[in-house]
This record gives sequence, structure tokens and C-alpha cells, in this order.
Amino acid sequence: MAGRRLQPQPQQRWDKLLTFQHFQTTSLSRHSYGYDQGSMKALIEGEFGRLRGITYLDHAGTTLFPQSLLTSFMDDLTKNIYGNPHSQHISSKLTYDTIEHVRYRVLEHFNTTSEDYSVIFTSGSTAALRLVAEAFPWRSASSGSQGSRFCYLTDSHTSVVGIRKVTEAVQVSAMSVKPEDILLSDKSNGAVYEPACKTPHLFCYPAQSNFSGTRYPLSWIESLKSGSLSPMTTPGEWFVLLDAASYVSTSPLDLSAHQADFVPISFYKIFGFPTGLGALLVNNRVTHLLRKTYFGGGTAAAYLAGEDFYVPRESVSERFEDGTISFLDIIALKHGFDVLERLTGGMENIKQHTFALVHYTYTVLVSLQYPNGAPVIQIYSDTEFNNPQTQGPIINFNVLDDNGDIVGYSQIEKMASLHNIHVRTGCFCNTGACQRHLKISNETIKKNLQAGHICGDDIDIIDGQPTGSVRISFGYMSTFEDAQTFLKFIIATRLGKADSRLPFAVTPGKTDAISVEPVERDARVNRNEPGKCLQEDVLLQDGLNNSSVTVKSMDLHPPKTEPEGGQHIAPLVSTAALDGGFLPLTITNIFIYPIKSCAALEVTKWPIGNQGLLYDRNWMVVNHNGICLSQKQEPRLCLIKPLIDLKQKIMVLTAEGMESIDVPLDENSGEEYQICQSKVCTDRVNTYDCGEKISQWLSNFFGRHCRLIKQSSDFNRSANKKHRKDPSHSTTASLSLVNEAQYLLINRASILELHQLLNASNENGTEELLSMRELIQRFRANIVINGTKAFEEEKWDEISIGTLNFLVLGPCHRCQMICIDQQTGERNQDVFQTLSYTRERKVNFGIYLMHEPSDSSSTYFLSVGSQLLPVLKDTKSSLPSS
Repeated sequence: MAGRRLQPQPQQRWDKLLTFQHFQTTSLSRHSYGYDQGSMKALIEGEFGRLRGITYLDHAGTTLFPQSLLTSFMDDLTKNIYGNPHSQHISSKLTYDTIEHVRYRVLEHFNTTSEDYSVIFTSGSTAALRLVAEAFPWRSASSGSQGSRFCYLTDSHTSVVGIRKVTEAVQVSAMSVKPEDILLSDKSNGAVYEPACKTPHLFCYPAQSNFSGTRYPLSWIESLKSGSLSPMTTPGEWFVLLDAASYVSTSPLDLSAHQADFVPISFYKIFGFPTGLGALLVNNRVTHLLRKTYFGGGTAAAYLAGEDFYVPRESVSERFEDGTISFLDIIALKHGFDVLERLTGGMENIKQHTFALVHYTYTVLVSLQYPNGAPVIQIYSDTEFNNPQTQGPIINFNVLDDNGDIVGYSQIEKMASLHNIHVRTGCFCNTGACQRHLKISNETIKKNLQAGHICGDDIDIIDGQPTGSVRISFGYMSTFEDAQTFLKFIIATRLGKADSRLPFAVTPGKTDAISVEPVERDARVNRNEPGKCLQEDVLLQDGLNNSSVTVKSMDLHPPKTEPEGGQHIAPLVSTAALDGGFLPLTITNIFIYPIKSCAALEVTKWPIGNQGLLYDRNWMVVNHNGICLSQKQEPRLCLIKPLIDLKQKIMVLTAEGMESIDVPLDENSGEEYQICQSKVCTDRVNTYDCGEKISQWLSNFFGRHCRLIKQSSDFNRSANKKHRKDPSHSTTASLSLVNEAQYLLINRASILELHQLLNASNENGTEELLSMRELIQRFRANIVINGTKAFEEEKWDEISIGTLNFLVLGPCHRCQMICIDQQTGERNQDVFQTLSYTRERKVNFGIYLMHEPSDSSSTYFLSVGSQLLPVLKDTKSSLPSS
């Protein structure tokens, strides 16, 4: 449900809605924001300085650790020696005693003691859930008994639903229960309770939904155990597994009042550090029921290697903590508890603080409407956000357009990233809640899988229906400014100034009325000789000040001649307009990008290699961990300008403030290189390191350690054919370090339409926002064409250029990189936002191409002025060139 709908606010009152004064006057937020220990500003500046300029709203994914937690932990480690807790020497005894102290601290945090609960450390809440599944005393069905049952709320994490595979193996039935069904059962008291029947059943539900933030009644625990509430009419004894991982991140859990049998938690949800550490809190009344099969180091009191003899240790913690536990991480928990208490005063304060933020954000979101009265946001919730007992600090939603259609979550995530806002999207490992709130049937889930959609990808709309949603969540260090920034983002990108000059108010698609811009001859003119076009047989480099250097290549080999005397490439054609007002379909620009994410090198003729244009994306810059850097993380990559000298077989790099440096084009340059592996778009690639000299040059430029690596010439990275739906097109093509395909093509008419939309959205309308050339550079294409209508290229299936054939793999789904000025490295959002408003909720621009290999050993070239012959999809009929 979307909750109560507040009265729409006049547009002139949006500013008032976003003030701190309005936040303070909203119900439940007057006295609950912040902590008595100090101001929120001081907290952020002192502990979370790394958040400067970032709005982090994924605390349900993981909260963030404060600086003083790391400082105190590292101080502890540098002053003490912690040995293996399974040894008996002094440092080992210190570790053991500290771990036991942390166990007591964990129990104290949940208002219980070791008399009632035991703490079993695990690698996280998922491992804790699996431990319960494997150790629970399941009773298989027999002729005289129905056996045990495993029930779980449909609004459960994947890790809960996965328990059913364990029960299936022991012939125990599993059943999901909808939240509304158990709520009805709770009201009707229609349980079946037979004290004499001791068949053990297990019911699992989340204290807080990680999808919507709904908080389910903790009173269910006692009702289930007493028999006054039953998820199904099966006689037996019910045990309760309370999934508390999401709940305890921002709320206190009192286990003295709500004594669940099993409580799994993950500590990074509470402290942000350490990760990979959780615990299972087990009620001591049920520890004797848990069955252990495997035993690892430290869990045995005694055993024999040659005989089936094993005696477990006495305490349940020692019995189930196989091997050496992560003792240093456990020691870090002590500092986590100390720092959290010092900064906030405790979990109750965190609950009130985060609820004040979520309540305020919700009240503003549900008030937002388009001028036609349509809501801007659809919220998925079971509450109206008016009580912290029933609602956690999570808002799950989708953005709507003014027609009521959902805008895909991947588009919202990308746009949020442009504003440095971090949100979570998808189904959040909770398919049951996702289906329920988004009304997705089981059949649709299966159909979407067949269509290629899997959990965690960015396929957000299929057949007009959403596959997931957007989630924001607050943590103890979240501020009013975080909520304000997010709300400003929604208002600015969806409502803006609500006048005709906004991009979303411009009617797109009227390409027939647009006169196609002629080829810019001056873009291919030698700047040493104004007005003179570069000749094909000359290698020149001038004007290194420009981000895209205009160069003519020397042939690696002379063009081969056909028996009829013709060349492989079509001759240059006239750029004069033909009848009907359109130019011939011709190539107007060719760009290569030798180093991934660095500046373009513009050429007028260039050889084709077996991975695309020769040397295109053969190198990439990696950080100190060997991870590829792109302009999304390091926009200044675009300021590094490469020039390839085919004659000398070197690549020359220049950047402002740096002396130029040469890099050999090939491995066989007489130097020994270190072979290494790296990753590009989930693909492992074999590379070699280009050496210390260029590494130092890059490190000096970026101010952090970087290296340059090149894909090994003998490594074949198979082309990804995921874009092609037609299996008849098999290809043995290989890729360089590109993300998707060998080539990217864009259309000048499409650029022109976007250019006009951008200028139409300009406030004063007198100053051009971006030039055509700047826009072309933003999209980082290999091939730029002219001579057809805007976005006509998206209808093509194949392309011929002379005797070269290319398959069209599909559209290029754009990311935030198009918002980076390739001249300066500065970011702005206009291009991406305008595309998102006009491209039917998918930010597509340009098409991917793959070259079909030829059996010929000839060298092929692409040249500016070459003519294209496309083939339409489905019809496979050639398009006219005009």
C-alpha cells in the first residue's frame, strides 16, 4: 500500500517542505533527532569525514563504521599480542578471555545474560540460519506421524527461504505463510494446540522486513510458543527462529521480554565493521535439542582417529564453532559497542533518530504530485510511517512518470549516482516481498528469467512491468541534510521548474523536421595548414592541447587490391546533400581509445584488427589492487591524451603539467614484463604490466598509486553474444578490454536532436550548453555516421561498409560517464537527465557492432567518408542510403 495520501503541496511551497524548521514540526520528530552526546555536524565531521559530498542511503545494506572504531581497534592490536584461543600460553589466554568478555557484551546489548542465551559466532546471519537448519531436530514423516514442518513468512530473506532445501533432504515439508494470513490468525486465535504432541516445528519470520521496513510483532514469539498462534493447523511444538539481522541495525531487541529460540544477527549491520562476522543467539532451553554431525578443530573434548568415537565440548558455543573463530574481528566488536554507546547513547536513541528521518522523508514523498495531479512516487509499505514500533527506517518505492508508468529502477540509480546519492535497487534478496508489493506472479518471475533477468542485474522493466524497486534506508549517522538532498534530487529530476523549458516537457521524436547537420570539415583539418584536409598517407600529430587528437594513420601494410582492381574500402564520397535533404550514409568521424577511459584519438583512416580497430582499448589503468579505473571513479582519466605512432611502434601519452612519455605498442620491445591477470566486466583477462616508469608517471598525475597494463596479444577474450537473440549468427570474434562489443556507433542526427533538447532546457536560452563536438565526445563512439534520421540506427540488424560486414548487437545502455566533460573531467547531469526523460525510461544511445571475421589474410581499413549500407531488423531488406 502507498499509505495515506497527503494533500498536494503547491509548487511554491516545496522549498518550505525541505527546511529544517518544517522537519522539526512534523509529528514525532521534534525531540528525537540527534543525540545528547553532541551535534550531528560534529559527529559527521569527527567520525565520517569520508562522507563529504556523498549522501549514503543504503544502511540496510551495510551501515558505515566510525573512524574512532578503527582507531581504538588498531591501538588495541598494536599494544597487545593475541594468540590462537585454542592454545594455552599467555597471549592465547588473553584472546580467550577477551572473546568471552565480548560474548557477555553481546548478551548485554540484547538485555539478556548467559543464563538464558548462548552466543555462537558465525560468519554472518546467513551462516547462523544454516546452522539452525542443519542442527534442528527435524522429525521425518512416518506412517504414524506427519512429521515436522518448516514455516516461514513470505516476506523473508533468501537465506531463510533456502532452509527448505535442508528440510527437503530430511523429508520435512516446508510452507510459506503470507503476512496477512498470520495476522488474521493472530486476531482469530484459531490455533491447534495439543500439549501431548511433541513433534518439533520451526517458524521463521523477520523482526523487520529488509524490503519495506515493516516491523512484525515481537509478541508473535510467545504466541507461537504457547500455542495461541499457529501458522498452520498441525499438532506439535513450535519453535521460533527470529531473523533479527535487519531489525537490530537501528533498534534495541529485548530478549528478556521476547525470548525467541534462535536469533541470527550480522554485526556489520550494526557497526559497519567488522564484516564477515555474525552470531546465532540460542535460547539455553533448546540447546540440548541441537544435533551436531560434523565436528571441526576446537569442538571436540575427545575423539579417536581410527574409531568412531567423538565427545563434544560441553558448552554449545564450543560445540558449534568449528575451527579457529575470527578472533581479531570478535575483539573489534568490543570497540564497536564502546564507540556506539559513546556516540549515540544507545539503540533506543538510534531508533528514534532514524525514525524521525524516515517519517519526515515519507511525508514529503507522498505529497509530491505532477501538475496533472499524478503522484511522483509509489511507496511499497504496510504502514503509514507513524510508529517506530511498526516501521523501520526503510522506504521502498518506484518513481512514476506523469502518466503513472513506472520509471525503471536502474535509471533512478544512475541518476542518483550523478548526484553522489547511494541507493539500493532490485528485489533486495527478498523475492516474496517483491512479488507481493509489486504484484509479480510466479509465472512472471519464471518468464523474466527466460528473458535474461536475474537477481542483481539492471533489467528493470520487462513488458512494461517492473522487476524491482528502489530502496533508501537511514542509519545512526544519517542526517536531515541526507534526507533533504534526496528529496531535492527527486523534486529536481521529476518536477524541476515544471515549465516548458525542462527536458521532460519537450516533445521528442519529431526527427522529420530536423535538418541533418552537414559533415564538419574543420573537424578533420590539419591545424598546421588551415582548410587543408589530411592526406591518407601522412602520419601527422599536431595540436596536442586538444582532448581528441586528429591524426592520419600510416598503413601497416599497403591496401590489398581485388582482382578487379578495387580496394577493400569504399572510396571517399561527396558530402553534398542528395534529393530529399539527406546526405549519403557515410562515416564522418573515427575514434580509437587506446587506453580504456582515457582521451580519444581521432583518425581518418585506421586498420582493423581481430578485436576491432587496431589498438582500441588495448591498455587500461589499474589501482594499487589491480582493479580497472574508469572515469566513473577517476574522471581525470579523460585528461590523458594518447597518440599512436605506427611507424615507430610507440604510444605517446601527454597530460597537462606532465612531460610526455612513450609506451611501446607491443610486448616484443626487448623489455621483460610482469604477466598478471585482471578483470573486465566479469571476464578474466591476461595482461602484462607496462613497467615502473609509466606507473610512476600515472601515480604522479593522479596522486595515488596506479599502473598501466596491456592485454596480452596471445590472449583471446571471446565476444559476449548476450545482445544477439538470433542464434544463427555465430561468431568467433574476440574482444579487447572493451565492456560489451568491438565497436560503438552513434548517429549525428541523434546527437543533433539531443543537442536541441539540451538547449531547449537552458534557462535563458541564449547560451549553448554543449557544442555538437562536445556531445559527440561524451558518447565515446568508435564510428560517427551521418545521413539518416535520429535513432534510425536502432532499427538496423546488420551493416556493410565496403566489403566489411558488421552485426548490430543492440543498443548501448548509457551510464554516468556521459556526464563527464571530456575536456575538463568535470561532471554535470544535464545530458543523462535529458536522455532519461526522452528515451522512454531507458537511457540508450548508440549501437554496438561486431565485425564478422573474414577468411582473407588481407588488412582492412575504416575510413572517414566510407559509405554504409544497413539492413533492417526482421525484414533483412537493405535500406536506401538517403
